[in-house]
This record gives sequence, C-alpha cells and structure tokens, in this order.
Amino acid sequence: MRRRSLARVALLFAAPFGVVAQQPTSYKQPPAPIPQMLDAEPLPLVTLSAQRDRMMLVRRAALPSIEEISAPYLALAGDRVNPRTNGSWYETAVRGLAIRNIDGSHEVQVAPPPRGSIISSLWSPDGRNVAFLVRTDSALNIWVADAATGKSRQLTRWNVNGAAGQPCSWATTASLLCRMVIHNRGSAPRAPEIPAGPVVQETEVTTTAGNATFQNLLQNPTDEARFDYYYAAQLASVGLDGNVTAIGKPGIYVVSRASPDGRWILVQALHRPWSYQVPRFRFPTRTDVWSADGRVVRTLADVGLQDRVGGASGAVATGLRQPSWRADAPATVVWVEALDNGDPAKVVPKRDRVLSLAAPYTGEPQALIEVENRFGGITWGRDNLAVVDEFWQKTRKARTWTIDPSTPGVPPKLLWDRSFEDTYANPGSFATTAGRFGLQVVFTTRDGSKAFLIAQGASPEGDRPFLDRFDFGSAKTERLWRSDAPRYEEPIVLLDADKVRFLTRRESLSEVPNYFIRELSAGDRTLVAVTQFKDPAPQFAGVTKQLITYKRNDGVQLSATLYLPPGYDKSKGPLPFLFWAYPQEFKSASAASQVTGSPYRFTRPSGMSHLFMLTQGYGVLDNPTMPIVGEGDKEPNDAYVPQLVASAKAAVDKVVEMGVADRERIAVGGHSYGAFMTANLLAHSNLFRAGIARSGAYNRTLTPFGFQAEDRNYWKARDVYMTMSPFNYADSIGVPILLIHGMADDNTGTFPVQSERFFAALKGNGKRARLVMLPAEPHGYRARESLGHTLWEMTEWLDKYVKPPRSRAN
Repeated sequence: MRRRSLARVALLFAAPFGVVAQQPTSYKQPPAPIPQMLDAEPLPLVTLSAQRDRMMLVRRAALPSIEEISAPYLALAGDRVNPRTNGSWYETAVRGLAIRNIDGSHEVQVAPPPRGSIISSLWSPDGRNVAFLVRTDSALNIWVADAATGKSRQLTRWNVNGAAGQPCSWATTASLLCRMVIHNRGSAPRAPEIPAGPVVQETEVTTTAGNATFQNLLQNPTDEARFDYYYAAQLASVGLDGNVTAIGKPGIYVVSRASPDGRWILVQALHRPWSYQVPRFRFPTRTDVWSADGRVVRTLADVGLQDRVGGASGAVATGLRQPSWRADAPATVVWVEALDNGDPAKVVPKRDRVLSLAAPYTGEPQALIEVENRFGGITWGRDNLAVVDEFWQKTRKARTWTIDPSTPGVPPKLLWDRSFEDTYANPGSFATTAGRFGLQVVFTTRDGSKAFLIAQGASPEGDRPFLDRFDFGSAKTERLWRSDAPRYEEPIVLLDADKVRFLTRRESLSEVPNYFIRELSAGDRTLVAVTQFKDPAPQFAGVTKQLITYKRNDGVQLSATLYLPPGYDKSKGPLPFLFWAYPQEFKSASAASQVTGSPYRFTRPSGMSHLFMLTQGYGVLDNPTMPIVGEGDKEPNDAYVPQLVASAKAAVDKVVEMGVADRERIAVGGHSYGAFMTANLLAHSNLFRAGIARSGAYNRTLTPFGFQAEDRNYWKARDVYMTMSPFNYADSIGVPILLIHGMADDNTGTFPVQSERFFAALKGNGKRARLVMLPAEPHGYRARESLGHTLWEMTEWLDKYVKPPRSRAN
C-alpha cells in the first residue's frame, strides 16, 4: 500500500480560461528508445593508484528506484542522514570494481560482498590494496581487497559512522583511521508526542550578515538530540589484520586524518552551541593534533559559531579554516586564517595567511605566505617548492605563486596574474605524482628545474587539451602535445617525465571515450590502448553535432552546440527546436565572448538530459551562452533582462538563418538557474513557443540575502530583485510553461514552494501552465521512475505545444 501511494504524482493543470483540474496519475514511461537508453549501464568511472601503475574501473549501478529514494531520512544541520545505516542518504551504490594494470596486461574483478552494496572505494598509499565501504540494510562496513588478486574481506564487524561524510582514510599502508558508531549508544531520540512548548529564536542588534536560504537545518530540540546521536563517533585504527583499536574519546568529528608518516592525527570536532540558521560546516569547531594513541598534543584553534559570515563573495569564517597535512612532509599541519576577519568589505593589504606547524608541535606556527585575495589552494612539491593559488571573485582575479616552505622569509615568486574568466589564457594545473608518502606532489624533472602543466585548452576552435613543460627559472612554457581535430583527447596523468609518457582519455563524435598511453620521447609518438569500452547507447549514434558561433547585438560573441536528430535532412525543412541553457555572469565582454566546449566530444544522454529529445525528432541547441556582463563598476545583474533577451534572440536568429530551425516552433528550457532564465525569457520576450522550467526559483524576495552570483541583498538592490523575479511578471507570460520540481528539493534557495507559488500566480492570471511535483526527489532527480516521468512530461509538452504548426497547436 505504501509503495503504491508513493508512485503517484500530483499534476495540476491551468486551462486557458482558468478551469483547473487536479488529476492523480501513476508514473509514465517516455517513448522509445528513451527507456532503453535510461536503463543502459553507463561507461565505468576510472580511478588510479597513487603510483599510477594500476587503474580501478568502477561499474556504476542502475538508477535507484522510487522505493529506495523515498526511504526515510533525517534532515540534520544541512545534511540528510539515513537512520538505518548511520550514513548519508545520498550514497550511491556501484555494480562492482575491477582492477587492471595501467598497460592493460592484467585485470581482476574485486570479489563482491555476499550482501550489501559497494558505495565508495579508496586506494592504499602503496597501491597494493583497495578499501571499500559496503552498505547493508542496517549498517556501513569497511572491507578491503588485494589489488593483485581481487580477493576481498570484511575488516571488522564494528559499523562505521558515515553521517559526516567519508568515514575512513588510510593511516598507513597497513591500517585505516575510521569514525565508528559508538557502542551501546541506546535508542535514537524520538520526538515527543505532545510538544513541551514553542521553539523560540531571538536576535539582538549586532553586525549585519544575512545567511543564504539553507535547507535541512536543525529545527528543534529533538533535531539537536538526533544530531548528537547520529554524528557522535569513536575514532579507531582498523588494521588489515582485522584488529581494531579505539583512539581518544567519542566526539562529533568532521576531520580525522593521519599524518603522512602515520604518527599523528589531525582532528576537527564540532561542539555546541548548535544553530537553527546555518548548516554544520558553520558550527563551532575545535581543531587539535593528537598522538597516534589519542592524546591531545596541541590545540590549534577553537572557533566559535559562524552564523554571521553572510553570503557575499569573498566572505569566509574567522579563525582557522581548511586544516590539512603537508603532502611532502612527515607531519606538518597547514591551515589558513583570514587577515580581514573574513569580511570582504574591509580594505586591507592582505586578506589570507597560510600557516604551518611541524611535529612535535611545541613551537609557534610559521607564516608561509600572505595573499592579497582569498587563498585558493596549495600543491606541494618538495622541501623548497610549493605552488599557491589565490583568487578574488568580485574582480575575477587569479594569481599563482611558488614558495619555498623551507625558508618562510623568502618572498614568493609570481607565476601568473590573470583573470580566471579568460579561459583562453588558462595555463592549466601542475601534473602530480606520488611522493614519498604516497600523496600527490608536483611532478618535476629529475633536477627539479621543470614541471608539467595539463590544461583544458580553451580556444576559438573549442577545447583542445594540452600538455606543457614549464621552466621554473625562466617561467617559460614549451608545448609538448595538443589535442587535434577531429578528436577530443585530454591528458589525465603524467607517467614518466623523461619519456614524456602520459595517460589520456580519447574520444570523438563516433568513438567511445577510452584510455590510452602516449609516449613522446625520441620522436616516438606511440599510442597504446588501455581500455576498450563499448557504446552504452547506440540508439544515439546517428545524432550530428556542431559547435556554432554568432554575435549578440552589442557585439558580444556567443557560442552553442547544435544537435540534429538521426537521419535529419535539411532539404525536408526546418525542425522544431528545444533550447537548453544556463546564464553566467562576467566582468568583461571579451571573456564572455570566448567559446566553450568542444565539437568532438562523444555524447550520450543520461538521467534527465534534455538531449533525449533528439530521439523524438527535435533539434537541440545545447548551452547557448547567455552571458550577463557588468564591466568596471557595473554589476552584471543590473542589465540582466535586456542582455538575457538579446542573447536568446541572437541564438534564435542564428539557427533560423542556418535553415535548421522553424522560428515558430522553438521552446526554451533549463534546470535550476536555467529554469529561472526560462521563466524570465517567456515573461520578457515573444521568441519561444513554450517553456520547460525544472526546479527553479522565481521570486527573489524569498532569497533576500543573495542568489547565484548576486552579492547584494534585497534591501541594497530592491529594483534588481524585483525586476529579475519572473513571479512579478506572471501576467506577461503568453505561452505554455511546464514546471517540474522535486518535493524534497535540497538546494539552497530552490524550495518547492517557489514552483507552487509561481504556478498559483500563473493560474490566477489565466495562463496555460502545468505543475509536476515529484515525490521524494531532491534538486537533481534520482529515481528511475521520476526520471522516466520527467522525460515523458517533457516529450508530451513539446509534442503538444511545439511540434505542430502554430495553427494546429492547442
């Protein structure tokens, strides 16, 4: 009875003259061949051992059922906890694991557990073993497999605690550090049948800093008790011999990582007071270094509740943040502190400082570098080399430095100072290799004078990934290799610096992505296949793909990927079309004009992809760029609507000019911010015949402390919030719009009420609309039934309102 009730979707209709019907229905299947493609096993995921001598092929499982997705969860402090397993509600099972040598010479299947499903896996530092997490009906367990034979075994019967994320990490090559469920913790807290009293919150006059509209927050004392119950864990060392040793006292640990030499433990624990306004990543934290037996050696920081950070770009927590271990040292802990109290509005010469402290943690921390902007990350190399990134969202500035960690007083050396919007000029990221502790460090030549850069290679012809050699002395690069048409090939990892031997992932419009080894030494440009994956959805093979460019009326160049259905012949006339897009903000028109994507990628739709519509006779314009530009002191969103409409008009004009699209039969759609875009385009233009808006937000007064890339709050930019809210223009939408929303949406700002209220506004204004609320679904729909029904809805909507000539459309 329960499953039958869950398998029903409420569909609300608004007829042209305000006649409203409400009809329950069962889940529908989209037309062929979409179901067969949905159920096909996707290509395996690939992970590499630290030594790059083995690869693990992760076979992905079938889509979960609505029965699995609708299983109860607890919304606690920004998370969704599975109370049966004490793990995350979002865990996704895999079909199985296989391990093969990097040259493809040997492959073994990892023996699956007799019951339960594998949900995650971790290579050991020496690459000889793989630990994996197994979910049963009532618990999470840790298993291990021998990488050479595939033989596996359960390490302990003591259940692990996955509420706060990945519960285990390798401490040494022979042991793991795990967060375990506390023994004999008793029964889970239950809500009282009769409330003891109201839930009260109070605020006082203080500094202003509004929070984003987070979801799944704590709401009452019962939630607080449940948070304590499910998140409290016992740290333990789990040996490959099965021995388990408890370490320290139980606590709510969100960081628990052994030092590279295995002798120390970096621990970050949450402590009260909890908050009903922010998720757990802003709760008070205490960060300590422990000895391997659980003794507190040094308290690095005790940071209070961060409930007034705000949502402005560049706003961060005060005090210690991002604690980690230095990858190339035995036991040096590193962290970041804001020099501006985390407030981006403050004018200061430097905003962030990177600090380090080495064992035995008795001295004072050393400052490795202070940066003008926000710290963006660090890649360790060796005693005298590390690479540090900084960025500033407001100006789109990015800088990269090298530092000498062994001599903190030595000034850093600037490598690049650029705009991260300028993708054409992106030099890439440094290739890494396993260091002496099995962790990733910068891959340099033997003398340490050169390193290697791997980049996406954005260009006016589309993405062309490349591999460069970088000279630290001259700061010059040498192009070693670049992907050429008609294929898209990206370097994955460098295997040998001397021979310039590297693993790539290679594909084309008709060639399935597979892994190859390239070697460039001595003029030899050999290419050896490592995998032989097959096409998971041959039904899509006849689709054609083209990267197109065109200009907006203000001169900004735009681009899109044009897809045409199998067997399409332009001589038969133009097609009905679906545009699917997602706007993006820029600070310069030149950056907004850059081409994105590649015309040579192998494409197969999955999940709720709009590309499935190609199998139903529609052309699709995928990701037509919709840049919102605000140069200089101007904010992009001050001109959101006119720029959005201008971009859409340019796209329509282009495909009509090409002769492939019928101007009178074009629909527009999008998901999340793309749904918001869709509603605005229908409200402010007459370019489209219909719209499809999935899981969007339509009234920006319900996200008053910022949204997407908008930093200003509602009270500082009332006109912007009002003008950008399509809810305010529901009376101007003159074509049919399909609204779809997950009833358990977990995304910040896109509460289901957004679609419900927008539909009510459309209905009240006599507009043609349809609202589909998907039971149990989060922001990204997961269940097979929901995905199939979503695609059925989209197909039916387009067939009814877009495919027929206008005179025959209902």
